[in-house]
Amino acid sequence: MGDAMKHLSRRQLLAAGLGVPGVALAGLGIERIIGRQRHLRARGVRALVDAQPTVDGAGVKLSRAIGSAVLPMLDPFLLLDEIHSDRPDDYLAGFPTHPHRGFETVTYMLEGAMEHRDSLGNHGHLGPGSVQWMTAGHGIVHSEMPKQENGLMWGYQLWVNLPAAQKLVRPRYQDLAPERVVDLELGGARVRLVAGELSGRKGPVEGIVTAPQMLDVRLGEGGRFETEVPRDHNAFVYQIEGSALLGPEGVRVRAGQLAVLDEGDRFEAKGGPGRFLLLAGRPIGEPVARYGPFVMNTRAEIQQAVDDYRAGKLVQM
Repeated sequence: MGDAMKHLSRRQLLAAGLGVPGVALAGLGIERIIGRQRHLRARGVRALVDAQPTVDGAGVKLSRAIGSAVLPMLDPFLLLDEIHSDRPDDYLAGFPTHPHRGFETVTYMLEGAMEHRDSLGNHGHLGPGSVQWMTAGHGIVHSEMPKQENGLMWGYQLWVNLPAAQKLVRPRYQDLAPERVVDLELGGARVRLVAGELSGRKGPVEGIVTAPQMLDVRLGEGGRFETEVPRDHNAFVYQIEGSALLGPEGVRVRAGQLAVLDEGDRFEAKGGPGRFLLLAGRPIGEPVARYGPFVMNTRAEIQQAVDDYRAGKLVQM
């Protein structure tokens, strides 16, 4: 190390940053400080995606933010749909009996009510604020039908992939009444914590292999919200209402838009008034083969799922 470098203060060395070789940093004993700088990297916005109008189920009109040609997937997330209508003809047909294998479905209701029934004998009522996290695993046949004839129906369905080693596990349900979701007041934000950790609290969803974070965040006018996000997770924001400014550049996202977030380990939003979902999950990094309600790793496994369904072997008690 040259004489000039020897006489620099620790602050000057830190300011030099990546200009100092890693070995030299270790010798100076400040690699921990540089590491902390990296740890505080805020996630910017990589892309903005407008949710695409489509029809699914028996004729339900919805908006699709993940799972369209615009954004086919964001590993481990396979699909994000929003139903938001006060016109009964848009939602009354519902989602009659259909199968699933190889992934998880997450239903989150804001307004209205849905009824769930399945081939394992489970039956549930999802009202405002309710969450259902269903691991389809080896296979399940179920229906999701509206429990109202008029009024506002507003909710979300998210599909989360499973790794090959977990695709054929026994189905599992986590049905959460509204009062089980953790409510927090953090500065200028009101947060419903469904999965993950925030401010020393844990969300009620447990045991999910992709270690997801799921937050419903309301920002008041001029409000601000910050939280850590695991560096190895993919993450996105879906704006529910109003707008927000995301990341250090303050990229504006509006209702009906999805923001794919860059790498980093901290998320920040400000502005408002607005409301958004923040989702993050550990990517799986495996091949994906999908056909309608089946998500596997190969086309042969998809064909096996179809054959099992036709033969009545999809569901194992």
